[in-house]
Amino acid sequence: MLQVARMAPSLLRDSCELVRDFVLSQLSDSGGFLDRGGDVDLYYTVFGVDCLLALQEELPRDRIDEHLSSLGEGEDLDFVHRGCLARALASAGIDPGRDARERIAARIETHRSKDGGYHNEPGREFGTAYGCFLATAAYQDLGLELPNPDGVVRSFEALRTKDGGYSNERGAPVGMTTATAAAVAVGRQLGQSAPDGVAEWIRARFHESGGFFALPGAPMPDLLSTATALHTLSGLECDIEPFRELGLDYLDSLWTNKGAFHGHWADEYLDCEYTWYGLLTLGHLGL
Repeated sequence: MLQVARMAPSLLRDSCELVRDFVLSQLSDSGGFLDRGGDVDLYYTVFGVDCLLALQEELPRDRIDEHLSSLGEGEDLDFVHRGCLARALASAGIDPGRDARERIAARIETHRSKDGGYHNEPGREFGTAYGCFLATAAYQDLGLELPNPDGVVRSFEALRTKDGGYSNERGAPVGMTTATAAAVAVGRQLGQSAPDGVAEWIRARFHESGGFFALPGAPMPDLLSTATALHTLSGLECDIEPFRELGLDYLDSLWTNKGAFHGHWADEYLDCEYTWYGLLTLGHLGL
């Protein structure tokens, strides 16, 4: 993803400074990036760091390193934020040592579900698409081998929906764009080919005015679904040219002169997360 997002500055041109200034405005004195409520949050720190890397800007390493060091090995973090810790360390180029990386992984492993997947809550019967994606990515960021990859594959197989997509949890009537993108991404990492019909399912989520829907029947497209849809289609070597012009129009409708992107047309807030998805979308549409 980062490699693609680094293509965005060629289209942003002078606006790169606006994006840089916005992202840096979200950096707290403690070295973490702010969430939508103005509090330091490791989840948003990941996106802040990746935004700066995509813009090929110098990271404020001393502040970021101090913040990440204060989190130890994720002892007091939940599942999502432990995955974020692994990602932030990798993005910032910090190696706490193999023993520390293995201890972070061991805490992630406590969220293994009984079906072989992963869930935000420990001890669950079935895994979720997001849980499997986050855990698989964390092991990759930690430079460690994922235990029992076949269990993750089986967990995802049970999340396939009748309409051809994937849901986040079992039993959903229709698929979700983000869950389907997660299934394809994890499958590729584990050496699995995408099932027939997945690309067509994603293409069908495209909105006639640009952008992709999160699921069939959604009221409007959103930037997260758009970024993950384009990234998945590109990974499947699908032609994204039919989405380019309308996609750029949609992205422009979410852009602000503050140097950030809204998440969707009804979104009133700005943050590093959706700014990152804007950069990723722009990178794909500008290739």
